[in-house]
Amino acid sequence: MRRFVARWGWRAYAIPLLTVATVLTLADLAVGGGQAEPAAAPDAATSPALGTAATAPGAVEGEPVAGPTSPPSASAEGDAGPTGTPPAPSDATGFVQRGAGSVTVVDGTSPVYGSGPLHRFVVEVEDGIGVDGPAFAAAVEATLGDPRSWGNGGRMSFQRAGAAAATAGDYEFKVTLISPGNMETYCPGVGTGGYTSCRYGDRAVVNLARWETAVPDYQGDVATYRQYVVNHEVGHALGNGHQQCPGPGRPAPVMQQQTLGLDGCTKNAWPYP
Repeated sequence: MRRFVARWGWRAYAIPLLTVATVLTLADLAVGGGQAEPAAAPDAATSPALGTAATAPGAVEGEPVAGPTSPPSASAEGDAGPTGTPPAPSDATGFVQRGAGSVTVVDGTSPVYGSGPLHRFVVEVEDGIGVDGPAFAAAVEATLGDPRSWGNGGRMSFQRAGAAAATAGDYEFKVTLISPGNMETYCPGVGTGGYTSCRYGDRAVVNLARWETAVPDYQGDVATYRQYVVNHEVGHALGNGHQQCPGPGRPAPVMQQQTLGLDGCTKNAWPYP
């Protein structure tokens, strides 16, 4: 044995080990039928390929922008929670129930309204709803520029930005007019039921049905309701939550869900009446 080791060196140990390994492998193949089991293929139903969400086209004058493709990082807020049930939509006519689904930025800018920290906003109107975009933008401007609105007493200032600023993302929030049939596209999971408005991501989304007809508690005062719904949804965009009626006969806070009822309060469109 000493002579064998001296002659073959490390091979004297390797050869017996390799022999044993070969015998074990042949025995294993004989038991398993001589065929290894193939690896399972991925299940396409449970292992979808990961991809990047589509990017909406740039918001330029006359070019529609596709609807939301993914939820924003900010939470959604509206006048009905995900499990809430808003009033049933009425059969009122005079406005489009479902538009094209895309939106177009109303181009143009405004002066700075008020003083204090500047908040720039973009106005969008859904395509195919027959609404005059500049007229809607002027109404939003007049509401946010009013001294009774959120800029009261130098708290903040507002300025409408146009299509170029929208493309560059140079704004704080959008005010978007959407048909009732597409509210769930722009406010997914909020539970608007096509009746209420909402704030979703950087959009204050105004329901066209409410813009045109208001709500029963406003008794046909559409002009005041329009001021309320702009201030309410923009209030959410500015970080304000809902409030309750402070007592019978008192003005409803603008962040009260007045669309769903006044709860004994009187209607009020302004944060600082």
